[in-house]
Amino acid sequence: MKHTLSILLQNESGALMRVAGLFAARHCNIDTLTVAATQDPAVSQLTLVMHGADETVEQIIKQTRKLVDVIEVSHPAVTTTP
Repeated sequence: MKHTLSILLQNESGALMRVAGLFAARHCNIDTLTVAATQDPAVSQLTLVMHGADETVEQIIKQTRKLVDVIEVSHPAVTTTP
C-alpha cells in the first residue's frame, strides 16, 4: 500500500537524518521526500510517500512520534496502488 505521512519537526541540524534513519532501520524505502519551511522558522514540514504494510507504517508512525525533534505526525489518507 502507498502511504503519505506529514511530519512537523524542529528545524534542527540532524533532525531529517534521524527521521530517515528510523525508516532505514525498519527496512522501509521512502519513495518521495519533500521538506519545506513553515511560517515558524524554527519548524519544518516534511512530507513523504512510502510503500509498506499497514502494520509496518503504524509502527513507524509510533516510533517517529517518539523522536525528540518531531512535533506532530499525521497520516491523512491511505491510497491503494493499482
